[in-house]
Amino acid sequence: MTEPLLAVRDLVQEFTVRGQGGVRGGVLQAVSGVGLDIWPGETLSVVGETGSGKSTLARSIMQAPPPKSGEVTFRGVTLGTLRGAALRDARRSIQMIFQDPYTSLDPLWPVARIVAEPLIAAGVSDRGERRRRVGELLEQVGLDLGAHGRRRARELSGGQCQRVAIARALAASPALIIADEAVSSLDVLVQAQVLNLLEGLRTSLGLSYLFIAHDLALVKQVSDRVAVMYLGRLCEVGPADEVYARPRHPYTVELLDAVPRIEQGERPARDAAADALADAAAEAPSPVHPPSGCRFRTRCPRAQARCAQETPLLAPGQGAASGHLVACHFPIAAGPEPERGHPTARAPGPERGRAAEPAAGPERGRAPATNTAATKTIASDSK
Repeated sequence: MTEPLLAVRDLVQEFTVRGQGGVRGGVLQAVSGVGLDIWPGETLSVVGETGSGKSTLARSIMQAPPPKSGEVTFRGVTLGTLRGAALRDARRSIQMIFQDPYTSLDPLWPVARIVAEPLIAAGVSDRGERRRRVGELLEQVGLDLGAHGRRRARELSGGQCQRVAIARALAASPALIIADEAVSSLDVLVQAQVLNLLEGLRTSLGLSYLFIAHDLALVKQVSDRVAVMYLGRLCEVGPADEVYARPRHPYTVELLDAVPRIEQGERPARDAAADALADAAAEAPSPVHPPSGCRFRTRCPRAQARCAQETPLLAPGQGAASGHLVACHFPIAAGPEPERGHPTARAPGPERGRAAEPAAGPERGRAPATNTAATKTIASDSK
């Protein structure tokens, strides 16, 4: 296949902010000129802090609501030109899994009715056929029709509710699933189970995913590529392993630095610029009045005058791997993976109050082998 499954070009989504009495208070620039591709069988993860526009991007792709400008093409069809039944038919091939598994399910309907709803909408009128299909879908996500089919959402755990939501998404036989913070409300053990389930379904059903999260470490195990988003714009896009090991954008570096680590030696010493950046995080700019030029410049230790005058565009960085794009006038130099588990090329220095020690921990963002085995054991036990 020579064209992507989903192609997004220059997507813009804005909302009018109203003050007291309905007075116009400005325009919230939620998504500004975002472009990305998702290929068949691929998982693209969009990561960024709260308020960066990730969920708005997902809903704009679904045309709920339609974007202010830009183009979303799915299987060669521009979704913005579709109306009524044609748009509903296209949406059946693009399903969403939402963040809160409880509020995304009807509290009055039993599980079997929730999973059967997309089949009814698709015109499957035979009750026997619907029940057989519901049983298959629940089995695919590790649930049993006899044991769980009559239960309601309040009678299920958070992980079970999210499995029901996944089964409902699969009922329409989609080609693309948008998982909007689908595991962020679950505890760590259940997160591992659901992520393993999604990965298994991708392999067995040939699905593609747009996976949205704010935790870089969480999505590493399921992502083919990662797109980092800040204040409505993409900062960096590239293969997951490359972005984790050799980030080029300062914002990506700070997201990786925020990932907790068990090994003391794996936690790098922060320099004065990074400390200043952490202090500036409390004064993050508003999407109603974003900074000129690079939107990250007010929090960036590498910012210069050019950053306020010109908006950086996604482009291959010098020395970067194929497909690794960064939107930065002064990107971090590409080089071998740092020995101390830190992806930047900062000069080594002692940690405050003690001598520096070399890190012998695992690659940044990658769990140790013992943890990986434990995750697989959890997944198998859940079945």
